[in-house]
Amino acid sequence: MPGEFALIDKYFARATPSAILGPGDDCALLQPTPGKQLAITTDMLVAGTHFLPDTDPHNLGWKALAVNLSDLAAMGATPRWALLAGSLPAVDEAWIAGFAAGFFACADEYGVDIVGGDTTRGPLNLCITALGECEPGRALRRDGAQAGDLVWVSGRPGLASLGLAQLRGRIALPPPWNRLCVGALEKPRPRVALGQALVGVASAAIDVSDGLLADLGHIGERSGLAADVQLVQLPHLRELAGSGDSYDADLRRLALECQLTGGDDYELCFTTPPAQAQAVGRIAARLELPLWCIGSMVAGSAGAVTVYDPDRNPVEFPRRGYDHFG
Repeated sequence: MPGEFALIDKYFARATPSAILGPGDDCALLQPTPGKQLAITTDMLVAGTHFLPDTDPHNLGWKALAVNLSDLAAMGATPRWALLAGSLPAVDEAWIAGFAAGFFACADEYGVDIVGGDTTRGPLNLCITALGECEPGRALRRDGAQAGDLVWVSGRPGLASLGLAQLRGRIALPPPWNRLCVGALEKPRPRVALGQALVGVASAAIDVSDGLLADLGHIGERSGLAADVQLVQLPHLRELAGSGDSYDADLRRLALECQLTGGDDYELCFTTPPAQAQAVGRIAARLELPLWCIGSMVAGSAGAVTVYDPDRNPVEFPRRGYDHFG
């Protein structure tokens, strides 16, 4: 059975052309692009909490890096480097090979060099640190929203949470929704190009990892504002529930809860002045990515988010999103 360093050499030692010194020493040596600021983020994925223990290792490898790149995307940063640390309960070379293949597939697609990390024996746990670069003073932040700004979200939030409900046997989604939702959960696409395009357009941004309402609330908290969300302006998931005699009201309600309070979407939620609405439309067309205006930032209790139905009645939800200790 190979030891720790043999495993690293076999599955994770790759060329790192953007680093002065990559894996193999006590530290990596990196040279940021002159005049750029570093954006640094770290995320931990724990088996049974962030992913199901039987998740396909290739998909898990992709996701482990993608969720960190999503944080860089939310800042408008360009991904450059990453470090991987993990604990494994045992040496399963087939599992490790699959994980490494997925991890490096994501790294290759987004131009990231893996410059170090660590391994140890223990419960399955993965921790990635990602580094990116942005122009000084141009990073997208959570604290820049203004009253009257429009609230936007990318893609189709809610699909990943529906995929988790499918895998846990809570629902049985019809095809092709079952494949689409599980795919959104296990192989998210970090919106790096969108984040970069929003620099100079968006006033604030965040990636949707804990739930749309919860993460929009974080923008409100940091910006000292509340937010209003209009149900009729949300991305459409109505077709999932069917129509006529086949309409499933319970599935429709679950889809709405997943859309607003489910996690693991890794879409971007952002705000813009109303005058930037046409610029957002041009970005959506260029990236071939739907960008939905779902509400606005308003004066009020910092972090409060109110959802309104078409008759302007508030709609209550039992929770706003995922909280590890809530």
